[in-house]
Amino acid sequence: MHEESALKYVASAGVDTIVSLPCDRTQSLQSLIQDSFRQITVMREEDGVGLCAGLFLAGNRPMMHIQSSGIGTMLYAIMSLPVPYELPLPVLTSWRGIHRERVEVQMPFNIHLPDLLDALDIVYTVIHEAGDLDRIEGAIGDAFEHHRPHIILVSPKVWEGIGGTAGTPAPRALPPRSREIALAYERTITEPSWRRADAISAVASLLTRELVVSNLGVPTDELYAARDRPENFYMMGSYTQATPIGLGLALGQDRDVVVFDGDGSLLGTAILPVVAAEAPKNLTIIALDNGTFGSTGDQLTHAYGIADLELLARGAGITRTCKVQDEGNLRVAYRSRESGPRLIHAVIAPGNASVPGIPFRAREIRDRFMGAVWSPAMKQALFG
Repeated sequence: MHEESALKYVASAGVDTIVSLPCDRTQSLQSLIQDSFRQITVMREEDGVGLCAGLFLAGNRPMMHIQSSGIGTMLYAIMSLPVPYELPLPVLTSWRGIHRERVEVQMPFNIHLPDLLDALDIVYTVIHEAGDLDRIEGAIGDAFEHHRPHIILVSPKVWEGIGGTAGTPAPRALPPRSREIALAYERTITEPSWRRADAISAVASLLTRELVVSNLGVPTDELYAARDRPENFYMMGSYTQATPIGLGLALGQDRDVVVFDGDGSLLGTAILPVVAAEAPKNLTIIALDNGTFGSTGDQLTHAYGIADLELLARGAGITRTCKVQDEGNLRVAYRSRESGPRLIHAVIAPGNASVPGIPFRAREIRDRFMGAVWSPAMKQALFG
């Protein structure tokens, strides 16, 4: 089977984890991925960008497998995370819209994909025939050697000729779905009198060996002002990617991981069900909920008076949650060291601290962070 050949080259390139969102043209490939690799399913392709970044920063060799239309939702995340931070991101895609495409709406975006990648200086490899599948190994190697995204566009034609269809596997047995759901939930939100910088400082003072991811914008500056550490991964862009990065870090190594995320970011992502499904015991998400887009002028989010982030996390399947409304209770909740994944919902008032911006460029943040995380043995295993 050509699918087995493709994954042979993926394995030869040293990939240990595949982050995926299925395509109906590569069903057989998807089935084999589940059998042969650690596989993580995401709900939105851009969440895979942050997840792969976190896995790599933890010392792993991840890859994404998606249909090519998903690149459209990933582009800003790619250009603001793996490109400036110089992180590898190999992406094996099912190139829709070009070969016997039956879905009309797949064509307008996908037929122009090479031109779009050229315009953004994103490296890509095109595979039109099964005989070219060996190029997968080199493309993945390029991503890791040069610390950059590399998109592999595979025509559905490659998978044809087996049973007359492209990538249709035998039916797969599904596990039982029946379950009991019970939830008793009552909370009162009082008018908050503390701000995000107070919450960040309260936790920063308690940090020991934890790896920390801070959300983009002012939260990153406030964490730097409260307590700069090489173990802090400061985000400067990539809206919604803080928790995906933290999830990747938690899955990729054993140290505790703390994510300072925001209400706008968490409402804009689909990562919480993935966190619940993967269930890393070493992950704590601190949801700093001021009910506004704090870095852009305090425009209200839907968390201000409608949505409840703790209940949202519960609904996603994260069972260890709590709500805190002052620094003392935040410290108590954080010190509890309850096994994760856990989400601490900190209800705070809008407002930014008057602090200077971080003095580092993206590459410096990466190098400081990797120096604090990677052992010499990890560097040798990944880079030789």
